[in-house]
Amino acid sequence: MHIDPELIDELSLLRRFSMGGPVAMNVHDNPDPSVIAAAERMFAKGLITTAEGGQLTDSGREAIEHMERLFNLLDPPLEPI
Repeated sequence: MHIDPELIDELSLLRRFSMGGPVAMNVHDNPDPSVIAAAERMFAKGLITTAEGGQLTDSGREAIEHMERLFNLLDPPLEPI
């Protein structure tokens, strides 16, 4: 799997939903074209309810669960020495 900047943008936007962010989001509040494009791609993939952000779909919530598990595996807490 190739990790390109577009995928990073989508993961970053998805993480904003998972980090206790708003229940609904409007990406047009953010003037960054990469954020708007990421939302449009995520909508096309069925992860969010509108191309402007909206809310997570069931698939979007499932994606967050997988993403959080992966991040927890890659970034375990430090153990005391």
